[in-house]
Amino acid sequence: MKKDVNIEDFKIKSAIKLSDISTTLDLEANHKRIEKELRAVREDLGDFQNTMYAHGKYAVLICIQGMDTAGKDSLIREVFKDFNSRGVVVHSFKVPTKLELRHDYLWRHYIALPERGKFSIFNRTHYENVLVTRVHPNYILGENLPDVTSVEDVNEEFWEKRFEQINNFEKHIAENGTIIFKFFLHISKDEQKNRLLRRLHKKNKNWKFSPGDLEERKLWSQYQECYEDAINRTSKPYAPWYAIPSDDKPTARYLVAKILHDTLTAYKDIDEPELDPEVKANIDDYIKQLESE
Repeated sequence: MKKDVNIEDFKIKSAIKLSDISTTLDLEANHKRIEKELRAVREDLGDFQNTMYAHGKYAVLICIQGMDTAGKDSLIREVFKDFNSRGVVVHSFKVPTKLELRHDYLWRHYIALPERGKFSIFNRTHYENVLVTRVHPNYILGENLPDVTSVEDVNEEFWEKRFEQINNFEKHIAENGTIIFKFFLHISKDEQKNRLLRRLHKKNKNWKFSPGDLEERKLWSQYQECYEDAINRTSKPYAPWYAIPSDDKPTARYLVAKILHDTLTAYKDIDEPELDPEVKANIDDYIKQLESE
């Protein structure tokens, strides 16, 4: 790879305008080279995951958001391919079920949090509750909240409170050992059009298309405004957002893998636990016992 990648370049540290952030990045390498680099990074990540599992003191939460067709599913498949299945769980959050709506909006995310030593990937996340619901505030009425009786009650004060709740949620789990990554897969409207057309032209991709995709596409500008506001209000040192240029899928996958790798391997206190001194002192004897059978 000719171009050096500094992961700090993608971290949101101050207020941004999405329109100023590029959806493309030239890594000065072809797809074959990028995919080779990805394989190397994800193998190292797989090894780290085994170490973290044995260490058992940290958990990792990876939140992936993006407009429809941003490449969330394929990114998860490619980046985490070398993980031990016992150490990673993917949660794809859809429209809330009746049971979920009988709890507060964060409940289904709380119960999906990773245990220590494991990774959880949220494919769409708790941020749907300040994105889709903000574009379609009538959805909030389905939560049956005490102080919300009409769409007029879903005002700026409501959203301010909800962002505060999300920040508190993330701060709480971070302070209790969960390392949080939040990735916004940033694609252009033109690229989304190309990907939707591909779904329609390829018979084996037709199942991914819904006429509703076109209705939501008409609201592109509103969604961009909501994403921008959500990112600006909730990118914190303990739970940073990363804006990933995603018009090119191999590039996006590599960047996410590298950010995970470089950040996690910087934790010098994550190591395999030491054997009990007595067990360690007798390893040669245990070997002899087994070899003499």
